[in-house]
Amino acid sequence: MTTIDWDAAAGSFDEEPDHGLYDPAVRDAWAGRLESWLPATRSDVLDLGCGTGSLSLLAAGQGHRVTAVDRSPGMAELARAKLAGTGAEVLVGDACLPPVGERAFDVILARHVVWLLPDPAAALHHWFGLLKPGGRLVLVEGVWGGVGLPAARITALLAPHTERVHHEDLAGDARLWGKEVDDERYALVARAEPPHRHTEVVDVHLILRRGPDVLLARRAGTGYADGLLHMPSGHAEDGEDVREAMIREAAEEIGVALDPDEVRVALVMQHRGPGGGARMGWFFVAEYDADHPPRNAEPEKCSELDWFPLDALPDDMVAYCRAGLDGYRAGEHFMIHWHEDGDPVAHRPDGPRRAVALPPATSSCGCPTSRVRSAGGDGC
Repeated sequence: MTTIDWDAAAGSFDEEPDHGLYDPAVRDAWAGRLESWLPATRSDVLDLGCGTGSLSLLAAGQGHRVTAVDRSPGMAELARAKLAGTGAEVLVGDACLPPVGERAFDVILARHVVWLLPDPAAALHHWFGLLKPGGRLVLVEGVWGGVGLPAARITALLAPHTERVHHEDLAGDARLWGKEVDDERYALVARAEPPHRHTEVVDVHLILRRGPDVLLARRAGTGYADGLLHMPSGHAEDGEDVREAMIREAAEEIGVALDPDEVRVALVMQHRGPGGGARMGWFFVAEYDADHPPRNAEPEKCSELDWFPLDALPDDMVAYCRAGLDGYRAGEHFMIHWHEDGDPVAHRPDGPRRAVALPPATSSCGCPTSRVRSAGGDGC
């Protein structure tokens, strides 16, 4: 914990480009990031350690109901002036135990706050208690000048409270800081979905083929991997088998009605996101029907739907999705894709390879069981 006199610092706080956001390019960069982290619908946002209220102002301008908290009366006074007329509420209080009573929030936002707290683990535990079910915790942190907290440390503190943590590297975007930086700066978006012991989410992914091309959707407004390309996908629900889940998701996401005999299993992959829990992914293949073309049936979750060459896939994809398609193209049927904490969610061409192909079992004659089955079980 630092001993900074924040009241004394309040008057000059906004002089930093990423504090005051006076430069239109810096402001637009933060507005774009914030829009991707916050829900697409109007939500209750709690901005902890709000400083002079610059991020609160952006959130309010995007239509959200904002409550801002700062322990410094001087900071809070400047935030009230900045937020006048927006309907936002500014409170003086400790970010560890914000003075919001029994209220619950859709989003808790904290930028460069966790590293200052005397007990980050206790604060995070309390913050999750202030979130509505399915709510989001958005943390912007880093390590600069020898102070701060690395992403791996905060991700570990979040693990008891959530299954998935979306990690977003911010150091490479000079627009956010008004200058080039070479230290660690990042955002973590965690959902208020506690992990369950000894269970794994089962998800399904559709490889819709149109000749040499495959259909990909760009995620938007979900709080996880937004801006990246992924196959049409979703989770199996209670009482569904994986094929039923795939048929339902295809109808919901891209408006395509698939018959059970059109859906073929391509690949099964156990995968784990950075800082999250393991999932079992089933990848199915189906063929494009020109009489029933796909459409973007969920525009609130998808900003783009397009065809891409399977043998020249784009790089801006979810990493395990890209690994699954690469494995499918290589003829693999069983894989593991296990992120390390701190890995990016996005595919990185020059990043570490986490995909491991698992060889299928062989028959008593030593041939792959798939070959024996194709021969009717009568030998190789």
